[in-house]
Amino acid sequence: MAETKPKPKLNKKAVEMAKQDPKVRAKNFNEVALGYTEAEALEEANRCLQCPKPLCITGCPVEVPIPGFIKLLKEKKYDEAIALIKSKNALPAVCGRVCPQEVQCQAKCIVGKMGDPISIGRLERFLADWERDNGYQLPQKNPPTGKKVAIVGAGPAGLTAAADLVKLGHEVTMFEALHVGGGVLMYGIPEFRLPKVIVQNEVNYIQKLGVDLRLGNLIGRIHTIPELMKEGYDAVFIGSGAGLPQFTGCPGENLGGIYSANEFLIRVNLMKAFQFPESDTPIRIGKHVVVIGGGNVAMDCARSSMRLGADVCLLYRRSRDELPARHEEIENAEEEGLVCKFLAAPVEFYGDEKGWVKAMKCIAMELTEPDAKGRRGVKPIPGSEFIMETDTVIIAIGQTPNPIIQRTTEGLQSDPRHGTICVNEVGKTSLDGVYAGGDVATGAATVISAMGAGKRAAKAIHEYLTNKK
Repeated sequence: MAETKPKPKLNKKAVEMAKQDPKVRAKNFNEVALGYTEAEALEEANRCLQCPKPLCITGCPVEVPIPGFIKLLKEKKYDEAIALIKSKNALPAVCGRVCPQEVQCQAKCIVGKMGDPISIGRLERFLADWERDNGYQLPQKNPPTGKKVAIVGAGPAGLTAAADLVKLGHEVTMFEALHVGGGVLMYGIPEFRLPKVIVQNEVNYIQKLGVDLRLGNLIGRIHTIPELMKEGYDAVFIGSGAGLPQFTGCPGENLGGIYSANEFLIRVNLMKAFQFPESDTPIRIGKHVVVIGGGNVAMDCARSSMRLGADVCLLYRRSRDELPARHEEIENAEEEGLVCKFLAAPVEFYGDEKGWVKAMKCIAMELTEPDAKGRRGVKPIPGSEFIMETDTVIIAIGQTPNPIIQRTTEGLQSDPRHGTICVNEVGKTSLDGVYAGGDVATGAATVISAMGAGKRAAKAIHEYLTNKK
């Protein structure tokens, strides 16, 4: 009788990734998570069961062949592994750092039913960083089609659509309003979560594919969408994001020292205010900062403020259980000293004699019963008002798309309430040959969801151009 080999014992715990010490990192803007070593990446990859019907892929908005790249990683074929990832995902170094894998691919991982899911994002980051250190390899491209595509916005949606379309043989020009490419990856996400050199490397890679990136081009002002079509572009993809901040509407909101999250993060990240006094654009921040909101953007504002020397309180109108930020970001922020005040909302802001904010009136809130989607609302508790002293307030309660393209493009249908461009399931707008995706179509969402929209639109644009007479 033949002996049966015992099955290898599954390691139920994921390999932890080293991080800067909280006391140290709370005083610098260097990257918090340090990445896997080669030995750690191989150990984590060996936890993968190589499922014959992998569910993890179904949780990935850009359909990365996850078991395939992990298998190649296990075999130390790193160049093949990163090439396989990049056949679907043009921004792996970004996704490996900021993608919410815990609610997407890793949520579907079979190993996660028995212990910790495979750390797919960390493995993706390891391979992307390996490629950065060992040289980029360019993929084969289809022969030129003679078709021209304009991409509006060099954020995650636009970069993804551009990469896919240029590989299919189309001539791609990307118009970016800012002086650097990357969109929200550059201006919205702090250095300690996503170093800007990483983003610039990804943008450079897409340029090396053959995409013509034109900076300082605000579409809607320098050119309109109809003008681009008249200039010979066969199709247009709008991925201009959601850069218009939302405010509370409370009295006193126009006082000095009250920032929108957009302004605060742009000045810190894009204009390098964190490098003060070397920076040409420092930012005034007091000793006591209140951040209003509970998403990833609010966490970014809070953690940046702490690094600029402030004591920070996060004010959120629901409870801790409803915080929409990633668990990892909440955990990191609290380790660094963030204080949270839940079930409270602002009512009015008070200023000093020079017009700078000095205090704010708040009111306690209580949760209501869940709605049809399971989301619990809130309502104020009468008579529960209280005063908080503060030097700086940062409002991080959401963004909507800038309306400039919608206003300058006749016939482009948009949602009058949210300002988003109306699209179908593949990103087609109400205009022939014009597509849109990412935050400009959905409102503020995740980087990877914008990339997924860019990918779907690129496929639809290719089909449109292929069948166009």
